[in-house]
Amino acid sequence: MKTRWREGNAVRLLENGEEYYPRAFETIRNARRSVIVETFILFEDPVGEQLRRALIEAADAGALVDLLVDGYGSPSFSAEFLGSLVEAGVRVHVFDPRRRLLGFRTNLFRRLHRKIVIVDERVAYVGGINFSEDHLADSGADAKQDYAVEVTGPVVADILRSSRALLSKKPENDPPPGDAAADGDACVAFIERDNRSHRHDIERHYREAIRNARKRIVIANAYFLPGYRLLRELRNAARRGVSVRLIMQGQPDMPSVAAGTRSLYRYLLPAGVEVFEYCARPFHGKVALVDDEWVTIGSSNLDPLSLWLNLEANIVARDRALNKALHEKLQGLADGQCRPVGDEAMSAGRWFRPLLGVVLFHFLRYFPRFARSFSAGEASILRVSRNSRELAEDYPMPGSVAESPEAARRDEPAQEADQDTAPTTAVETDRHRQGQHA
Repeated sequence: MKTRWREGNAVRLLENGEEYYPRAFETIRNARRSVIVETFILFEDPVGEQLRRALIEAADAGALVDLLVDGYGSPSFSAEFLGSLVEAGVRVHVFDPRRRLLGFRTNLFRRLHRKIVIVDERVAYVGGINFSEDHLADSGADAKQDYAVEVTGPVVADILRSSRALLSKKPENDPPPGDAAADGDACVAFIERDNRSHRHDIERHYREAIRNARKRIVIANAYFLPGYRLLRELRNAARRGVSVRLIMQGQPDMPSVAAGTRSLYRYLLPAGVEVFEYCARPFHGKVALVDDEWVTIGSSNLDPLSLWLNLEANIVARDRALNKALHEKLQGLADGQCRPVGDEAMSAGRWFRPLLGVVLFHFLRYFPRFARSFSAGEASILRVSRNSRELAEDYPMPGSVAESPEAARRDEPAQEADQDTAPTTAVETDRHRQGQHA
């Protein structure tokens, strides 16, 4: 699908929770018309509590508030946490709630991995930062390094259109002319990945930017297992004299993914690609820059889950100021908190380790495509309500079925008798169809 580039936007880089949370929470608290929050992870920790209070404050001020969480990344909440939101008027939605088979989760794939906040149809936040305490530097050794961007201007209408389409299952349409006046000089596009009409948009933008690079490419990504074409574009760029620098995880949480990624060093290093591993703490960013203008920031890793299965959201910008700000941040990481990967990576380990890495790379590249064939045909979005039976176990409300089985049994006959006259069902189900064929 053709990319909608919007002129006249203002963009602001935000690094980690220390910069992101205060801006996002203040904007939400000041909302007067609408708030939409999409997140993969929301925990009941100090950060989640701040979000809860901000959403309630916005709802109390009369704003229409929607919170959409992923059923795998945010697997459960307490009745008190949920109840306070719903009672305040916040509409809480769960994307594809977890299913269980013999006690194990069965919906590991096709997750809502987007991280978006939209307030009053005028300001949006897009990035890789979830709502959890481990995005704060003082949270301990597992504190994550990550980025987001604050956007105002005409492109916010495109972000809003995407979120509304996801929540309402209605097809995307061009946003109606609004009053989103130019707010800056940045040319920005909102790009997403879904399982319908935007399957390859994010990867395509990466490949085009790399192919057209003339000076430098910097990619910092938490999970790096891209497709063959993107790898070839990186190698070709380095061979034609472009400075190509990759910043990877030095403390990977998935050893198999790390082995697969490191198997690529043998392919990239001889061409002149520089590789750095970030070792200060876990790296969670999904950002890149090309030359002096092009930038992308968002939720999409460069791995099969993000590029083939998950719902993802990035912004792509042509803006010198944002490019410079991100380059300075990444240069600081490479200079002071990364270890450069050199020729030792070409000969490290016994003979079988490189072979194992290659096998893991190809397995990890193709397994999601195989797994997609066995995923359910639809991913549902369920809205939490007091008598939600499908969600009661993991998303209970005070006095809900899960909290009070006796009350549930007592109420069943009355509910059955009034079935024909009930105005709504206990769980409002919005079916978001996602194509399952490549």
